[in-house]
Amino acid sequence: MTDLILWMDQTAAGSATEAAGAKMGRLAELASIGVEVPRSFAVTVEAFRHQCAQTGLLERADELCSPQALDGADDAVVAEASAAARAAFVGTPVAEEIRAAVAEAYEELCDRCLDINVPVAVRSSATGEDSSSASFAGAFDTYLGMSGPDRVVDAVRRCWASLFTTRAVAYRARRGISHRDMPMAVGVVELVHARASGVAFSVHPVSGKADRVVIESSWGWGEAVVQGLVTPDHIEVGKSDGRILQHVVNSKDVVSAFDYAVGAVTEMPTPERLRRRASLDDEQIGRIVEAVREIEDHYGHPVDVEWVVSGHRRPGESVSIVQTRPVTVAATAGPAAKPGWDPLAFAAKYAFGGKG
Repeated sequence: MTDLILWMDQTAAGSATEAAGAKMGRLAELASIGVEVPRSFAVTVEAFRHQCAQTGLLERADELCSPQALDGADDAVVAEASAAARAAFVGTPVAEEIRAAVAEAYEELCDRCLDINVPVAVRSSATGEDSSSASFAGAFDTYLGMSGPDRVVDAVRRCWASLFTTRAVAYRARRGISHRDMPMAVGVVELVHARASGVAFSVHPVSGKADRVVIESSWGWGEAVVQGLVTPDHIEVGKSDGRILQHVVNSKDVVSAFDYAVGAVTEMPTPERLRRRASLDDEQIGRIVEAVREIEDHYGHPVDVEWVVSGHRRPGESVSIVQTRPVTVAATAGPAAKPGWDPLAFAAKYAFGGKG
């Protein structure tokens, strides 16, 4: 089968989302307008459908997790159904033709990166997620630092299974959405060597003020933030003039970094010299703001953007954008708006790491 794998740099932006899901489709769109994005491919919606057709997994999910099956169910029943559906997906071997296609594509990605066993982020990319009318941000899984074809294939299977996280199942049940309406593609994305990373909003996500870009930043990758181990630095920048309006530097005692000994992103103590130092300088902040404004202008609506400053980046070069989606939490700005900023809550929902 030739439609199991789709390379983002070889895909027309307008057709990518249907085959590769929302997250990967937007990466293809960003690449098409010249935004810096990592090298990546998608295990397509067709691969998910093929896996389900070969195994009867969707029929099992219908029994457990359809809106009809969960109509009026309490939280405990939803959680039990979710766990059973996930276990079914995780416990079912990946079809051999899909396994072979993923392994071959991963080896090609390594060749493109001029390396072997390249660490990647394996990211769920369901169709229909994070639209203007619904947001599944944080409901599906991402696995950082997977290396080697066997680990990548296993992470793909676990991303398929994350279509049935308790949060996703409950959200769909409340809205009467079937899991059949949002089949799961999976992105396999080069893991950019992160000096710093985080999320940026083209409007203030609490007050809705559209005159500023809001940035949350920490050293390394975002998992330490998501797990509540670190409070990220908080930066607000005037959108029109690039003036830094606020820059709160927090103590960052833990960093998520790639551990080559174990082949995964792990948490470790931050070097003492970096703990109370700003994770971004003014030049890097400016580049993030430029990217956010370009992406907002392209889509014509407020966005949040996951970004990475590579450890190999030189001043003046672009930052790498690993995801974008519509902002769905902005309130109407005005005298009554009372921002209640909780950086850990926002990072858990938006910053890339264990969910996404």
